[in-house]
Amino acid sequence: MCETMSSMMNQTSTPAPIEDTLERYQKFKRQHIDKKMTDQKCTAVMKQKRIYDKNNSCKEKNTFILAAEKEVKSICNGQDVNNKQSELRESKKRFRLVVCNLRNQASKPKCEYRGTCHTNRIIVVSCVEGLPVHYEGDHI
Repeated sequence: MCETMSSMMNQTSTPAPIEDTLERYQKFKRQHIDKKMTDQKCTAVMKQKRIYDKNNSCKEKNTFILAAEKEVKSICNGQDVNNKQSELRESKKRFRLVVCNLRNQASKPKCEYRGTCHTNRIIVVSCVEGLPVHYEGDHI
């Protein structure tokens, strides 16, 4: 029952190693889940959490979900509306969000953001092994 990580990694039928999925979830959580986030804290939180684009420049836009981790995870575990055309999941529950948009094409290290609050939003995520790993977007 208790396999070692090395024996699990050697199985070729596994689509993604558990470490990759957990790492992707940790990144998702760091970038998108913050129950105490406010629109006034965008610049400070983006810097503190080191949220940048893939090329290590200021990220144009980032969305924070104002909810507990378990509420967001539940989207991948039955509290969703499954989109039959893709792997994406839509939340049944509506969430409050803070969207941070880059101001004036600022560049690192002076990334400055303007935050906007959104309420009553359906969020769309992709899930792997019951964990949210990518924030796709939101709608009313």
